[in-house]
Amino acid sequence: MRAPLFIGSEIYRKSTYGSKHPLAIPRVSTVIDLCRAQGWLTPLNYRVSPCAKPSALMAFHTPDYIAALQQAERDQAVSDETRQKYALGTLSNPVFPEMYRRPATAAGGSMLGAELIRDKGIVYNPAGGTHHGLANRANGFCYLNDPVLAILTLLNAGLDRIVYIDIDAHHCDGVEAAFHGSTKVRMISVHEAYRWPFSGTLDNDAGGAAFNLPVARNLNDDEFYAILDQLILPATTSFAPQAIVLQCGADAVAEDPLSRLTLSNNAHWYAVTQIRDVAPRLLVLGGGGYNPWSVARLWTGVWATLNKIDIPDVLNPSAQDVLRGLTWNRVAGKQPPRHWFETLRDAPNHGDIRSELRNDLKILADRI
Repeated sequence: MRAPLFIGSEIYRKSTYGSKHPLAIPRVSTVIDLCRAQGWLTPLNYRVSPCAKPSALMAFHTPDYIAALQQAERDQAVSDETRQKYALGTLSNPVFPEMYRRPATAAGGSMLGAELIRDKGIVYNPAGGTHHGLANRANGFCYLNDPVLAILTLLNAGLDRIVYIDIDAHHCDGVEAAFHGSTKVRMISVHEAYRWPFSGTLDNDAGGAAFNLPVARNLNDDEFYAILDQLILPATTSFAPQAIVLQCGADAVAEDPLSRLTLSNNAHWYAVTQIRDVAPRLLVLGGGGYNPWSVARLWTGVWATLNKIDIPDVLNPSAQDVLRGLTWNRVAGKQPPRHWFETLRDAPNHGDIRSELRNDLKILADRI
């Protein structure tokens, strides 16, 4: 199998949702810089993401919504009617200069990734993973839904057994709505219980297409490994997937401000290791993540893991300089701990596997 490919763009370096938005922080650009500083990213394994055309986006999104999104970018303003109908110009999905081009580039990257693995392979698009977007409106920081568009690209290529795995702290409501009742797409989501969007309950199987596992706050690494062994891997392999799409949101780690889960980044990397060779096609996406250091370190480690590169105990000076150049206006950013600069790997967060989780895993295992 050919070496994994990384899809990126400079648009992520030059745009922001606004200074007070959780996505004001740099994410993909830092991952690109870290991977290059470590010598892991070269012209041979890097592809520039295209900006998806409206006609391509309409494979899932409605024409009127795409037109409204483009118009909002041109006008840099929305009417009350547009705000109410399409959820554009809200606190979650504000007006900003690249509000069409940036998500359309992420979507273009995920669709390109799906095309690149048509004949097998591994592709990584850390800008992807915008799993809340709905067909006709923005939702939860997501103007578009690139995982849906990527899966549709795979289906249109003739595949009929695709597994979508989502380990973001928030439930993938947009993806689930798109493939409710599907016999060709199996969805597996692990997310924090009682957190927005307050969907993905244990008894919700999306018409037989999904396994939803809401987990309690303070989820630890050992609990995640149990979830991987008892739910994610069995539910994936039993479907005999021709392709896997993995949404690797970084907001389930301990330092993230928008969840109360406490994983170390070791959990995500181990998941990537275990999932990497299950199917002949793998598309890995980013997702949530709102601490600039934890996102950059986690997603850079994902790229290393996909390439079977041993993650060093200490980063080289150039990579450390990338991390030292980050700033964050939250309290945790005022005096960041030393390891956020010097290493990618978090200290493991071991712990007991709570009885409630054991019971929920048994309920889901009986459905596999």
